[in-house]
This record gives sequence, C-alpha cells and structure tokens, in this order.
Amino acid sequence: MDTNEEEREKGKTVECGRAYFETEKKHFTILDAPGHKSFVPNMISGATQADLAVLVISARKGEFETGFDRGGQTREHAMLVKTAGVRHLVILVNKMDDPTVKWDEARFNEIQSKLTPYLRKCGFNPKTDMTYIPVSGLTGAFIKDRPSCDQGGWYSGPCFIDYIDHNLVSMARDYNGPVRCIVVDKFSDMGTLIIGKMESGVVIKGQNLVCMPNKQPVQVIQIWSDDVEMDRVVSGDNVKFKLKGIEENEIQSGFIICSPDALCKVGRVFDAEVVFSLLHLYC
Repeated sequence: MDTNEEEREKGKTVECGRAYFETEKKHFTILDAPGHKSFVPNMISGATQADLAVLVISARKGEFETGFDRGGQTREHAMLVKTAGVRHLVILVNKMDDPTVKWDEARFNEIQSKLTPYLRKCGFNPKTDMTYIPVSGLTGAFIKDRPSCDQGGWYSGPCFIDYIDHNLVSMARDYNGPVRCIVVDKFSDMGTLIIGKMESGVVIKGQNLVCMPNKQPVQVIQIWSDDVEMDRVVSGDNVKFKLKGIEENEIQSGFIICSPDALCKVGRVFDAEVVFSLLHLYC
C-alpha cells in the first residue's frame, strides 16, 4: 500500500492509501491509514470514511508493549476510530510466526487480556463489536487460508477474509434519504475534484447539488468510485466527484454536498463531546 517515494524511503505510511478488492459476496475498499504519530491527521481522514476498523497489533515481544504503553499509538488509534464513528473493530494479532512468539497461544491470550479492557473503555462492546484473529502477514496464515501445518492449531475461529465476508453484519444504508456526501479532501486537476464518503442518498452524473455551508450550487460532471468512472453512486460508497460551479479554494474538508431541497443544518453554536486522549502535565 505504500506507493510513493517518501513512504518507501521512511518505511512507514504517510498518506491514507486506497485500494479495493472483491469477494463473491462483497466489494471492499481498503483505506490504509498511517500508524506513525506524526501523521495522525491523515489517519483521522481515513477513519472518517471507514465502516470497519482493522487494528493490526504486533505479537513480537516488546513491540506490542511499546505500542500499547502510555504514549503508544495503539491506544490513540483505538480511541480515534471510535470517536470517528466506527462501530466494528477487528484486531489482527500479527507476527505470530516471529521467533519470539512461535504461534504461542498464551501470547495471543495475553495481548487479548491487556487490550480488551481498554477497548471496552473506548466504547467497544467485546461481545458484539470486536473480533481477535491471530495472523502472519509474512506467510499469509489466517489472512485468507488456514496454514497446512500445526501452526495456530489452537485457533478455531474464521480467517480474516472469511470473517469480513460472512460474519460481518451488513451496514445500514440510507439510499432513499437526501444526498449527504462529506468532503474529506479536494484538489484541482482540469477542474475541481473532491474525495468524499456518501452518507445517504444517491448521486447521478449531471445532478445539481449544493455545497454547504457556503450554499454554493454545483453540478457533478464526473463520478468515480474506487478509481472506476461511474454514472451513479449510492450511500456507503467512497467517491470522487468532479464539480462544476465551484473553485478548489472555495471548498474545504468537512464541507457537505447536499440535495438542493434538503440542505444540512448549519450553525455557529453547537454541543460537542470532547475526548482528551493524553494530557502532558508539568509542575
């Protein structure tokens, strides 16, 4: 997923990468969010577009502890995806094939026992919202297929792909509601383009809409979903629109593309629930 030169040189994800794949039953869009603390804003951008979060945890001795201890990114990312509205979480306990782990069930259970209380505190229900799966990204074990050897023989649950294809509860979609497309990014390329998430409604190529809160009328002249040009997109789709009637500098992340006859509400005063994930106190 790390495709640009900066990401390959640093060995870490910087931007929120995008890819997709299909199974016999479903179409999935992957948003590869940065894990490094310096790129948290990019990670939040990915989380706001997601229906399901996949938290990849290292089982290697020392690495899990570094990520989970105070100041580690595991805690921050779990809290951020919950506050972004993600309700379902799959925890992939990776590197189970590492020499310090050797597919040890006790290590898997140890990580689960330490992580679950914190995830419950974030607001995830351990019985309905979370699933733990031991995997090896290097060998592919339990990603799509079960390993043929005895490694991980103690794990009787589904592989990752099988779980999201068959066990994941279908997300509620409001196809009949007014158009609501949240803008997460914008750029200029032979016109004004926005990247967003369809939260409700249906958008058809050529449709006239309104960009809020500046009440700017726009026309959707081209539509893409997963880099494939489309004539229409629906609630739940991650999309890219080319817009007519607005300049790139007139639109910002967080703006909403709406139906002209059902504009979203705007206001200068609002109630907010604020979460402080980490406070540095100096005496």
